Amino acid sequence: MRAVFQAELDQIGGQLVTMTNHVELAMSRATTALLDADYTLADWVIDSDRDIDRLKADLDDACFQLLARQQPVATDLRIIVTALSMAADLERMGDLSAHVAKVAKLRFPESAVPPDLRPTILEMGEAAQAIVAKTASVIASRDLDRAKELEADDDIVDRLHKDLFRTLLSDRWEHGIEPAIDMTLLGRYYERFADHGVRVARQVVYVVTGVMPMRPAAEWVSESG
Repeated sequence: MRAVFQAELDQIGGQLVTMTNHVELAMSRATTALLDADYTLADWVIDSDRDIDRLKADLDDACFQLLARQQPVATDLRIIVTALSMAADLERMGDLSAHVAKVAKLRFPESAVPPDLRPTILEMGEAAQAIVAKTASVIASRDLDRAKELEADDDIVDRLHKDLFRTLLSDRWEHGIEPAIDMTLLGRYYERFADHGVRVARQVVYVVTGVMPMRPAAEWVSESG
């Protein structure tokens, strides 16, 4: 009986990794659609968000079934409850990828990103994609050292977000109000995407140690004794 229960827990972990892989692809393609003004690719990202929502619903159902049938306690209960929370974060990351794609569609056939900000947005997109890829690895391996790295990765996105705002508020901004609104929204989408990735990593640490980590990341393991 225990072996069956463990197999079902492992399946939930696999579902989380699958969700994460879908989110990574969505953000990668959303950034490409944004920079290349690719309407078809943007449509794909928006449509794929429904797949991510479906994966979350399937995972939620699996967790609720386990709670009802097995009445888990201690570590097992922590795993299931945390999986529900991680799925919610991943679902939100899918939404944010779709938001990026919607900005791309809104400004088609032009690119929504002014030429002087393309390097910043490209770097934000690459950083966001790296975060979600590492998140999948953390979920699969429960590697606390790799989980700690995500805090530093998030700092990169935060720095780029601040650089973006400095550009928008500077006297050199010459693209008008509409592009400024677009870039403000896009900066927020990428920043929040990264934040959710870090939240997932923190929840993995909680599963392993029983302690929900707070910054700084260097204290994640020591906090648990």
